[in-house]
Amino acid sequence: METATATGQRLRLQLDGLNCAGCVRRAEAAVQAEPGVTDVAVNLANATADLTLASPATVQGVVERLDAAGYPARRGDLTLALDGMTCASCVARVEAALLAVPGVVSAAVNLAAGQARVEVLEGAVTAQTLARAATEAGYPAQPADGGETPVSPTARHDAEAAAVRRNFLIAGALTLPVFVLEMGGHVVPAFHHWVHHTIGMQASWMIQFVLTTLVLFWPGRAFYLRGFPALWRRAPDMNSLVALGTSAAWAYSVVALFAPGVLPEGTRAVYFEAAAVIVTLILLGRWLEARAKGRTGAAIARLVGLQPREARVLRNGAEVTVPLSDLQPGDHIRIRPGERVPVDGEVAEGASYVDESMITGEPVPVEKGAGARVTGGTVNGTGSLVMRATHVGADTVLAQIIRMVEAAQGAKLPIQALVDRVTLWFVPAVMVVAAVAVAGWLSFGPDLTFALVAGVSVLIIACPCAMGLATPTSVMVGTGRAADLGVLFRKGSALQGLEKVKLVAFDKTGTLTEGRPVLTDLAVADGWQEAQALALAAALEAQSEHPIARAVVTAAADKGLDLPSVEAFDSLTGLGLRGRVDGRAVLIGAARLMVREGVDMAPLADSAAALEAQARTPLWLAVDGRAVAVLGVADKVKPGAADAIAALHAMGVKTALISGDTRAAAEAVARELGIDHVVAEVLPEGKVDALHELRAAHGPVAFVGDGINDAPALAEADAGIAIGTGTDVAVETADVVLAAGDPARVATALEVSRLTMRNIRQNLFWAFAYNTALIPVAAGVLYPATGLLLSPELAAGAMALSSVFVLSNALRLRWIAPRAAGAGGAAAPAAEMNAAQREAMA
Repeated sequence: METATATGQRLRLQLDGLNCAGCVRRAEAAVQAEPGVTDVAVNLANATADLTLASPATVQGVVERLDAAGYPARRGDLTLALDGMTCASCVARVEAALLAVPGVVSAAVNLAAGQARVEVLEGAVTAQTLARAATEAGYPAQPADGGETPVSPTARHDAEAAAVRRNFLIAGALTLPVFVLEMGGHVVPAFHHWVHHTIGMQASWMIQFVLTTLVLFWPGRAFYLRGFPALWRRAPDMNSLVALGTSAAWAYSVVALFAPGVLPEGTRAVYFEAAAVIVTLILLGRWLEARAKGRTGAAIARLVGLQPREARVLRNGAEVTVPLSDLQPGDHIRIRPGERVPVDGEVAEGASYVDESMITGEPVPVEKGAGARVTGGTVNGTGSLVMRATHVGADTVLAQIIRMVEAAQGAKLPIQALVDRVTLWFVPAVMVVAAVAVAGWLSFGPDLTFALVAGVSVLIIACPCAMGLATPTSVMVGTGRAADLGVLFRKGSALQGLEKVKLVAFDKTGTLTEGRPVLTDLAVADGWQEAQALALAAALEAQSEHPIARAVVTAAADKGLDLPSVEAFDSLTGLGLRGRVDGRAVLIGAARLMVREGVDMAPLADSAAALEAQARTPLWLAVDGRAVAVLGVADKVKPGAADAIAALHAMGVKTALISGDTRAAAEAVARELGIDHVVAEVLPEGKVDALHELRAAHGPVAFVGDGINDAPALAEADAGIAIGTGTDVAVETADVVLAAGDPARVATALEVSRLTMRNIRQNLFWAFAYNTALIPVAAGVLYPATGLLLSPELAAGAMALSSVFVLSNALRLRWIAPRAAGAGGAAAPAAEMNAAQREAMA
């Protein structure tokens, strides 16, 4: 791919779908139709479009027009690690700064994780450019997936918590004498007299001034270094409120101490203790908040902890210990008893049992010998192994699982849209309320100090942090716990969509059944031998990867049959196969294929009906237009399937079975499992039609599948759920992936979705109710009736505890229990995936 650049407003896009000169013209016309775009040049040879933009905002329109024209601009994702964000207003400012960069399609900032996930036009913008834009907006950033080695989110949260704790302890030590000197007399009147007659009130105030100034400009300096610049940029945030409130209290006290004549008679008072206590309490809240944030990402930390840091590589006959980052595909690695497998690969020498419970959830170790696949992060048993690395670094299953969980945790749910609109204007609105409170009490209140207390209290008690943290913290903890339970949300938005599901539809083969059917029966027409018919069927089926095809081929191999050659092979999706075998026209597939081809099935109709009555799948074989055999194939129901259906029914969710199998076979499985609705004998596109009908009758539907033919239904469903052991196409299309192929985890996915969304609503209610109720109280609206006026110290405590409450409530999601116990026993943190899925998971 050509190196793409974005210099000033000149932009180069990488395009897909360009095949001819006509494509070039249509692509150019689509881009030129966007107002503000000039100098458009599309190059067919390198599939690029060069253009000049009037403004960065024009990019989105260009992208939409190219998508509509069928020549989409290639996109990629970049991640930034951010510092300095303290509330939802910060999120809005960072997103606005990133969206202003030419080449950025969308930006989603996660306050809880301290990260930004940015969708960019491929090659048009670099992570360093985005980091510079965020830094210039006042939020230092660095690429989290390139350039310098990024600090892990867990380590960053730990370092943040340690720094805030240190500042809190310093502030507390300095504030305690101030608080005692000013407020001690209210508790013990004699103490006030002692201070007055020993050091005097002037000296007492001078001590308070020195100590409070140290508090504000040493441990509390971050509030001012961030808050005031945000004000100058006309983008006030949480720090701005704290900076304004404490500065007002400190400045008024300084005037009262050093220039009392400036103040009206009877209003001389100091509020040094208010400023100091506010900063100390907010630092306490920030410390508790930082500790809680660290725990929200515990799932990622556990997954990262499964990776060993080093590996023993065999080079030139000797073992060399190297960092994991230095491993290359093809390296031979020795794994000693009890050690973790460092990367994905296959066993080259030795034999052992490997504990794969972290991947599959199966508690019993799996025997591994030469040629067996091993997965990074699993634990070797008592034997010694030499493995050949096949996938290293970002290509391993564990690395891709971590990326999937991170992507889900960083997602912005639709419910967050309202919060974003409110919080963007929240801080300016609070400042207006504070100004109105001060002006009102100056006009109608007792004195200047009363107005000052009301204004400072309004600034301090407002808590946009709680609103900003309400959704992302719940999403982080919920998706992290889901990963622990073997449910991987590929798209965070699926959390909200899955909650509304009223019916779950299942594919049959490979989803509710083992997907490893076996040939059980073979009935042949007069004049045919079983071995003859089986050889023809197996020859054709050997060209297919379908599980039923493998069952036929395995049966032929078990009988030692030689398979004839095949010509003109053709796969008929949803119907079967055709080809020429030994010069004869052969068809094998479902009854509907025979009907379409006009094959007379009457001679074997009774045999097929008998197979269906026994829950066998009949497979018809026709040679030269005549039905010559019907094969019976059976697929065992998975042990966890009955638990899955029962758990869904207990949750009030209906179930359906959508299968391309015969109605008799599908209904037999449905009866065994207690499924409510059956739709049988459907082609892949028929599954989409079936979902439409089920949605019209029952409401939002989820579909659970595992095969390539399930991809359209997975994409069409309100929530697509893929079995992790299925095909890469199914996994790539789905919103949710289940670990180890256990359908019992469908109910767990719904449970996580419901509890997470309920938790989000609880947090949002608290955040909005807190601000709605207490800001008026802080402004003094209750004072005329009750004489109640909130002190700035209490306001600071309430504000700090508000964020802590939201985070603590979100952390309760760590205790979600699996809804149904599947065959795997202990829940697994990830799906067992085949090699082809790695690209889909990336």
